[in-house]
Amino acid sequence: QVQLVESGGGLVQSGGSLRLSCAASAFALDYYAIGWFRQAPGKRREGVSCISSSDGSTYYADSVKGRFTISRDNAKNTVYLQMNSLKPEDTAVYYCAGGLVATLFPTEYDYWGQGTQVTVSS
Repeated sequence: QVQLVESGGGLVQSGGSLRLSCAASAFALDYYAIGWFRQAPGKRREGVSCISSSDGSTYYADSVKGRFTISRDNAKNTVYLQMNSLKPEDTAVYYCAGGLVATLFPTEYDYWGQGTQVTVSS
């Protein structure tokens, strides 16, 4: 059974950093495009970043460009999201997801983790 598990969330002050991890079990993560999404209370889920399986191309939402970096470590079967210069508006539950196409649209992903809370205080 395919499982994705996020970790690394927490409470951080504005301007701080966090690194989220997305670990996979039962399948090789490098076979899939991996996306990071977030959902704040009362808002719809939005794409943050994604990385392709083929050539490692990366994509970012405009709101996080220059602050967030996605990367993958195939040896550890893990994808990371390094988040710097965090702002209160980054507060949300962050999810990773696996699919066949690297896109920021959540409907294109088949497998989802349970999410990890990120809270940025002002």
